[in-house]
Amino acid sequence: MNILIVKLSAIGDVIHTLPALNAIRRHHPDAHITWVVEEAAYPLIEGHGALDRVLVSKRKHWIKKLVGSDTPSSEKRAVLKDAYLFIKVLRDTRYDLVIDFQQLLKSGILVALSGGKRKAGYNKGMEHQEHSHLFLNERIPPVKMDIHALLRSMMLIEALGILSDDIVFDLPIRDQDRSRITDLLARNGQLTRVSDKPLVAVNPMAKWKTKLWSDMKFSRLADQLIEQYGASVVFTGGPEDREAVQGILSGMKRSAVNFAGKTSLKMLAALYEKTDFLVTTDTGPMHLAA
Repeated sequence: MNILIVKLSAIGDVIHTLPALNAIRRHHPDAHITWVVEEAAYPLIEGHGALDRVLVSKRKHWIKKLVGSDTPSSEKRAVLKDAYLFIKVLRDTRYDLVIDFQQLLKSGILVALSGGKRKAGYNKGMEHQEHSHLFLNERIPPVKMDIHALLRSMMLIEALGILSDDIVFDLPIRDQDRSRITDLLARNGQLTRVSDKPLVAVNPMAKWKTKLWSDMKFSRLADQLIEQYGASVVFTGGPEDREAVQGILSGMKRSAVNFAGKTSLKMLAALYEKTDFLVTTDTGPMHLAA
């Protein structure tokens, strides 16, 4: 049996789909399971034991290059060829079951292109669905959006006859990721673990401005953690966050370290394993730590 999981993004949403993946694997231990995902979230599922193959959609890159007025014609042709080859690989497997966990137009198109025999997902009536139900031939009655995303994914596969009482993530963090974090911490003397001093991670950035806290408040909080609890404080984030995080550090009286852009997603997970406490906005790393 060949199964295709379509969950392209974002980091938190991909993490929330992992228990469904593990339940599918337990229910179909001999199945060949493929997951199609976008580039940003790919490192999260790379090497996952329940997967046989991961296909990476470069959708954002393709669109950026194709609509860019300064993109040379030769590069646009290369992008079109790359997208064509991706679709060809997607369609090379005859999928018995395709499950759309994303329920957006971008995932619905891939569900249709997959050529799968059974194309399953929630029917119309859910928020942000973008008519993705039109690409399905098995439409599951919609559930309320106030139900947690993880549980919505589990309810979807249960409607397909895949039952599970366990919520298992099995995020594949490698020993080398843990070693790299240990080395990175060791290179910052104040982060060397001594006595019972806590290690605190602060993840201050987010995609949406409505989820942000002020820089000044993060600076004050970090200072207070150091002064009152003797904590070692490390700030995390992506490469695009490094300058903003450095601004927070410049507003501090005490010393902290800027790890923004210095870790992969799995290294970040390994770092959070080591921390005693995490302060974060509502963003992907919050779900990674959980």
